[in-house]
Amino acid sequence: MVKKSFMLVSSQEENKENRGSVEFQVFSFTTKIRRLTFHLELHKKDYSSQRGLRKILGKRQRLLAYLSKKNGIRSKELINRLDIRETKNR
Repeated sequence: MVKKSFMLVSSQEENKENRGSVEFQVFSFTTKIRRLTFHLELHKKDYSSQRGLRKILGKRQRLLAYLSKKNGIRSKELINRLDIRETKNR
């Protein structure tokens, strides 16, 4: 859970006044996804958490698609900084 503590510190430093930005929303979804993934490793049959995880993944994917349309450079930087995989858009 080292990544979680690093993510919480960087979120508090960076985005105190800009919580509505796309980057902050993607960041908060990423922390929720990592927390739920850790939970599902322990509780494999928690189907409602699996559904919630899929919904959050879809929201994050839509936000990243929006950001890549608006500003591709910021999108690439965010993906690299959060250490997530880049998805192919349709």
